[in-house]
Amino acid sequence: MLGYLKGKVKYLAPEYVLLEVGGVGYEVICSGAAFSRLSGVKAGEDGEVYTYLQVKEDGISLFGFADVREKELFLKLTSVQGVGAKMAIAILSSMRPSDVSEAIATADSKRFSSVKGVGKKTAERIILELHGKISADELLGGEAASARIAVTASADDEDALEALIGLGFTRQESARAVERAKANGAKTVEEIIGAVLKG
Repeated sequence: MLGYLKGKVKYLAPEYVLLEVGGVGYEVICSGAAFSRLSGVKAGEDGEVYTYLQVKEDGISLFGFADVREKELFLKLTSVQGVGAKMAIAILSSMRPSDVSEAIATADSKRFSSVKGVGKKTAERIILELHGKISADELLGGEAASARIAVTASADDEDALEALIGLGFTRQESARAVERAKANGAKTVEEIIGAVLKG
């Protein structure tokens, strides 16, 4: 299986990048994050992508991702009935991985429906089949990992987090709000929620 490529960026098009690896040019259909990263590389310089090779009766396609986490999210999306590789890459080109994970965790089907080619039923199926399969790391993203650690440090913190989610906050918003409240001296669930609601 072809899982990773590193080579010279020969050409960038709206739908794919041409990477030269060992004298061979690979056309890679990239996610938004991978394309953005490669677009910052000058022609002839090295770029890298994590890849997924799809072999079908009508041809072979190579898909590229910015990192392993994004590739794993792609594979989860394609495990959903009715979601093919091209639809999954379209989702990852229109939404950041953290947005995809958050939309699943918060059952926000409208965010998926806003992607061209994703209908309401498909959006609901993605949420139904993947809800509970998204980890806290995927939900909060690497940049918010420290917030996750702080929020899950005690049972009180988790209770406050769940209470805020029940009030309509997203998990990511709740995590940051709890961390701010604790930094300002709140300790109990009531104090944390009170501090958050007061703004």
